[in-house]
Amino acid sequence: MRAPGGPAGGGRWRRRRGGGGGGGGGRGRGRGRGWGPGCGAPALAAGLLCTALAAYSCWGQLPPPPWAPPGPPRPVGVLLWWEPFAGRAGGARRPPDCWLRFRIRGCRLLADRAAYGEAQAVLFHHRDLARGAPDWPPPWRGDPRPPGQRWVWMNFESPSHSPGLRDLAGNLFNWTLSYRADSDVFVPYGRLYPRARPSDQPAGPAPPLARKRGLVAWVVSNWDERQARVRYYRQLSRHLAVDVFGRAGPGRPVPASGLLHTVARYKFYLAFENSQHRDYITEKLWRNALLAGAVPVVLGPDRANYERFLPRGAFIHVDDFPSAAALAAHLLFLDRNPAVYRRYFHWRRSYAVHITSFWDEPWCRACQAVQAAGDRPKSVRNLARWFER
Repeated sequence: MRAPGGPAGGGRWRRRRGGGGGGGGGRGRGRGRGWGPGCGAPALAAGLLCTALAAYSCWGQLPPPPWAPPGPPRPVGVLLWWEPFAGRAGGARRPPDCWLRFRIRGCRLLADRAAYGEAQAVLFHHRDLARGAPDWPPPWRGDPRPPGQRWVWMNFESPSHSPGLRDLAGNLFNWTLSYRADSDVFVPYGRLYPRARPSDQPAGPAPPLARKRGLVAWVVSNWDERQARVRYYRQLSRHLAVDVFGRAGPGRPVPASGLLHTVARYKFYLAFENSQHRDYITEKLWRNALLAGAVPVVLGPDRANYERFLPRGAFIHVDDFPSAAALAAHLLFLDRNPAVYRRYFHWRRSYAVHITSFWDEPWCRACQAVQAAGDRPKSVRNLARWFER
C-alpha cells in the first residue's frame, strides 16, 4: 500500500542553517569517510543499512584513532578545567571510574587544578570558556604549558549556539572533542550497538501499539519563532494535532510520569534540532524518540547525514516531503496502517540504543584517545573555520 503525499526528496526547510536563540542539546574536516564494508550484523529488512555507527559498535566501542598502538593502555591523567555549566565558582564533581562505567583502563581523572602539571590532557568546555575573561592555566616553568600536555576543546552545542569561536587564538588547542564525527575525540549524543542481551534498551522488537494513545508529540524547552523547527511546527499543526510539552511556547508541563513514559504513548515524535548543522543530532533523536519507542520525525542535517548513524528506515525526514501538508498526510496514512508503521521498528531486531552519559563519558573518552595517540603532536589551526563549515 502506498502512502499519499509520499517522499519527494525535496524539502525547503534546509535553506536556513541557524536558528535564533536557545540552547542546544548538545561535527569534522571532511564531508564523510570511507567506513568500509558491512560489519556482519544479521540481515535487516529491505531498506536498512549497516551504518557507520553500527560498524563502530561491531568493534565494541567508538573507534580509536588510526595510530592506536597495541598493548595495554598507559596511565593517563585528564584534568577537567571547568565543571561544565556549573560556572567558574562551581564545585568540582567526583570523577567517574572509567573502568566501571565504560571499560576503559588506566585513567586518572582530575578535578583539582593543583594537579595541572600532572595532566597529559586538559579539557576546556566551550560554553564556560566563552563566559567572561578567559580563565587560562598559568604558564608552566617558563613554557605555555607542561611538555606534551594536550589542550582539548570540548563542545556539544551547534555552531549557531557557540559564541566566541572566532575570538580564540589559532593553535591554542591540540584536539577537538565533540559530536562531530571528524573531531579528534568523537563522542556523539547517542549511537546504535548490536543487541546482545534481553535487557538491552529499548526492549522488544517493537513497542506495543495498544499503549499509544496519541499521534504526534514534541517536547521543546527553548522557543524562538525564528527557528526553522518552530516555523515547520506552525505549518504541520494546521493539518494534524501535535501535543507540545515543555517550558516554552504553547507547551504544557511534562507529566509526572516523565518524558520517556509520556512520549511512549505517541506514535511519532518531532526530533527537531534548534539549528541545522553537520552531525548535530542530539538526544532529541536518540533518547526522546528511539529509546522512548516513538518513530522520529527529524529536522536537522540532511537525510544522508542521519543515515551515517542509523538505518534509513528508522526515521522520517521532513525533507522527504514537498510540504508539511504532505508529511501530515503520510503520518495519518501510517496511523491507519499499523503493519506499515511497524516497519520503522525493524532496526530493533538487531540494535539497541546507547545514550551518552554527560559529562563522565566525554571525560573518559578523552583519556582513551590520549592512550591511543601516544606522543603524536597536533594543533588546531583555525577552530572556528573547522567547526562552522
